[in-house]
Amino acid sequence: MEHFDVIIVGAGISGVSAAVHLGRECPGQSYCVLERRESVGGTWDLFKYPGIRSDSDMHTLGFNFKPWKESKSIADGPAILKYVKETTQEYGVDEHIKFSHKLTNAQWSSHDAKWTLDVDHAGAQVQISCNFLFMCSGYYSHDEVHDPRIDGVENFAGEVVNPQFWPEGLAHKGKRVVVVGSGATAMTLVPNMAADGAQVTMLQRSPTYVVARPDQDALANFLRKILPEKWAYNLTRFKNIEMQRYFYYQTRTAPAKVKKQLLDMVKQMLPEGYDMDKHFTPNYNPWDQRLCLVPNADLFESIKSGKAEVVTAEIDQITESGIRLKNGDELAADIIVLATGLKLEVLAGVPFSVDGEAVDFSKQFTYKGMMYSGVPNLANTFGYVNASWTLRADLTSEWVCRLIEHMNKSGATQVTPVLRQEDQGMQTLPWIADFPAGYMQRVMHLFPQQGEGPWKNTQNFAIDKKMIRNAPVADSALVFSANGKSNSADPRQSEIDAQSQQSAG
Repeated sequence: MEHFDVIIVGAGISGVSAAVHLGRECPGQSYCVLERRESVGGTWDLFKYPGIRSDSDMHTLGFNFKPWKESKSIADGPAILKYVKETTQEYGVDEHIKFSHKLTNAQWSSHDAKWTLDVDHAGAQVQISCNFLFMCSGYYSHDEVHDPRIDGVENFAGEVVNPQFWPEGLAHKGKRVVVVGSGATAMTLVPNMAADGAQVTMLQRSPTYVVARPDQDALANFLRKILPEKWAYNLTRFKNIEMQRYFYYQTRTAPAKVKKQLLDMVKQMLPEGYDMDKHFTPNYNPWDQRLCLVPNADLFESIKSGKAEVVTAEIDQITESGIRLKNGDELAADIIVLATGLKLEVLAGVPFSVDGEAVDFSKQFTYKGMMYSGVPNLANTFGYVNASWTLRADLTSEWVCRLIEHMNKSGATQVTPVLRQEDQGMQTLPWIADFPAGYMQRVMHLFPQQGEGPWKNTQNFAIDKKMIRNAPVADSALVFSANGKSNSADPRQSEIDAQSQQSAG
């Protein structure tokens, strides 16, 4: 059985961040990256639908250690994939990746202080072990999508397509296309398919907040001309982080004011007399759900040109020739695209066990949004829902490296987050709070809980920097031990054993 000090699962943005930080900050640690696909990139390698792009700027979606050099800050999928691949080659990560290796089971042994992983490698079953397991597999299923359960879909005479599994060579020029959904994917597909000659309808149950921005950051491009590359990148990154932070703060403290500003901007981009109240005025406050970023106002340009339209209504059923709405109208279609959301899952849907007892993560508490109570030597990257994913990914990678270095220096072989006496009876919240988006809410019961103090998943970059980057890596909620025995600083092995029992499903 191959053994590594650290195994990283996933070679998308999170996994590449983890690998680069580990190679730089823990050079003595052996590691590998298990990637179920045959290429790096994660989301940016999986999704192939027309116009696939980032929904946040690349100066914050990019890594903190590698400047984004392209002129477009709202980048398309191929450009992002190129950036991720360049990173793996530049930092030697590609030499550590095991492609076509899908994790199917993870078992922790306190006696051996290691994880034993069952892995599917191109149909063959192999086992690999490690001292520390770092999950960077994202938060949605690669195999399944959310099923909106629309009646009659089997009766449709045309093609029904899901963006996650976009068929190669789908011909949509001159076709009538109905895109069901109102999120970032739908708002990307509509103008891009319209530009390729399709007549596109975006069918939404309710409106979403839309923000139009240029796809290039003029200040970033100017700074890159007059400053060293790293300086220009860091200044732009800082500017964008602070602007995002301020805007999000305003949505929490003055939502009515922000709502008016957003809707006023949208109104200016729509044709005269357009029914904006019906199609672009949500019934919730900004950032109660994720805002949609539209580069260069392309969605609005498609609407003004007549190549695209928005219909706000509920679906009755899919018919042979299109979609019948509950108001009695029918939308004729040759192609129906179900951009109705991802299917979220916890830790890649992999079964975990600790000393033979299955772990039910819904009964655990998150430690700083990275580890789980009662589960040793396991960290997970989960980014932000209200900012760029990579901001949190890089923070998590930095902290895990500090933790591993602390364990090496102290001689610890095991670290376990353990609820303290002072944590008993604390107020609990879902893994993601104050974000009622349907794709999150329908699975929150499967995710760990959060509480107070170090048991928070703050979803706030400014707070996380203080809690993760600027705080000591060891605190009273982490129990370190060596060879199954607590060290003198943390004599609480019995608490670990008790929490391991609590983790049983």
